[in-house]
Amino acid sequence: MEVYTTEEQQVEAIKAWWKENGTSIVAGTVLGLAGLFGWRFYNDHQLSNMQQASAEYGKVSAALAQGGEQAYGDVEAFIKANQGEAYGELASLELAAAAVKAGKLDLAVTQLTPVADQGSTAVQAIASVRLARVLAEQGKADEALARLAKVQDAGFTAQVAEVRGDILLAQGKREEARNAYQAAADAGGLQSSPELRLKMDDLALPAPAVDEKQDA
Repeated sequence: MEVYTTEEQQVEAIKAWWKENGTSIVAGTVLGLAGLFGWRFYNDHQLSNMQQASAEYGKVSAALAQGGEQAYGDVEAFIKANQGEAYGELASLELAAAAVKAGKLDLAVTQLTPVADQGSTAVQAIASVRLARVLAEQGKADEALARLAKVQDAGFTAQVAEVRGDILLAQGKREEARNAYQAAADAGGLQSSPELRLKMDDLALPAPAVDEKQDA
């Protein structure tokens, strides 16, 4: 998948990719098993389950967008029924986002933690960065920074550095925040986060040097 500039775009890209390719991945795997063991029933069963999960995910996602807190119960039931599966993880991200908007930070932490700890590679980093933000909002800065330190996905280097800077600045550690923002900019963060430029300006940070030879 190509590089996306915001977490929301990344999540939407994962949804689109999984919707387009998820069934074929399962089909390819189980067809291989069918060729070896004649497990045609297993193949049909798995494909049917994925199609059903996709349809149910669409319903609970739409209900959450339209009904707000009234849909929480249905979304949580879907997540429980699809624990450890791609659609369950995506639903956890959506419920956590809705919970943050509603000021229900504990619920957001509950939804993000298992995905950040044991989620698939595609969503684990997103969940970890979001969880760090929520923990910081709860006043748990050290725990938030520890969460960020666990993110290994190179594609999130700029986002992790920027969020680290936000947390450090809130702690009054301006010099460390300045270094974190500079690291975010050096990792390409100015292209993905317009707010980063404003944060750097507030701390009087120069923009990263442009390689004229590279631009030529």
